[in-house]
Amino acid sequence: MRVFVTGASGWIGSAVVPELIGAGHQVVGLARSDSSAAAIAANGAEVLRGDLDDSDTLRAGAASSDGVIHLAFIHDFTQFEASVQADARAIETLGAALVGTGKPLVIASGTPAVPGRVATERDKHASAGPAAGRAANAELALGMAARGVRSSVVGLPRTVHGEGDPGFIAMLVGIARDKGVSGYVGDGSHRWPAVHRLDAAHLFRLALEQAPAGSTLHAVADEGVPIRDIAAVIGRHLDLPTASVPAEDYGFLGMVLAGDQPATSAFTRELLGWRPVQPGLIEDLEQGHYFTHPSA
Repeated sequence: MRVFVTGASGWIGSAVVPELIGAGHQVVGLARSDSSAAAIAANGAEVLRGDLDDSDTLRAGAASSDGVIHLAFIHDFTQFEASVQADARAIETLGAALVGTGKPLVIASGTPAVPGRVATERDKHASAGPAAGRAANAELALGMAARGVRSSVVGLPRTVHGEGDPGFIAMLVGIARDKGVSGYVGDGSHRWPAVHRLDAAHLFRLALEQAPAGSTLHAVADEGVPIRDIAAVIGRHLDLPTASVPAEDYGFLGMVLAGDQPATSAFTRELLGWRPVQPGLIEDLEQGHYFTHPSA
């Protein structure tokens, strides 16, 4: 297949591209900068210059492909609503180019948080709070199944880890260094689901190749790792104490740390035969690469 990938040079996209090429697919990656273009080309993909606001380029990339994987998102938390709206426009543009073709459109979203239990693929996406906008975009993509698009949504957990991870775990390491304590909120029993980025990349390929129209999938390897356990590993590697800290000390991340958000991928594994094989979050942390660079 000829696959158009947005976010092809990003944290997950840079793993998805070689996963696709290794399986025999031809990849075209969207690049908004020279550095992104160079990274995409170095991974063996064709480059299409443009960004999420360039509807003509998105339409052309999708129309000339056999399938689309949409990973790009503007991670500007100071203008989050604008980022959500740009994402919605991109999904609508990409999907419109595939209407009536039966071709796949796979987008990235997040796993939901369900009070009191483990979230499943059958749970509704969030209808309120900060996650509501991206959840609405996921529903937008799923609704395209009724328009002849083989659309699916891959829900990513709070942590997509691995060497070079720029996300929440790297942030926790940096905050621990700055504050001199590896912290957690409350009693630290709140759980985060997690997946290694190479396992996530494999699931995106399977979704592209196999997922039925309208499928919600979860890229979850660890259903829920207690934040206290994550803090303990960070503290040990940095030779810092581990303790409960007020949520407000972590800014916006405090809200994420204070929520119990376990999720399962049982349906996804049964449907697509996906089996995570990379190290789990704690094992990955213990390998030490998160602590190699002082700026992490």
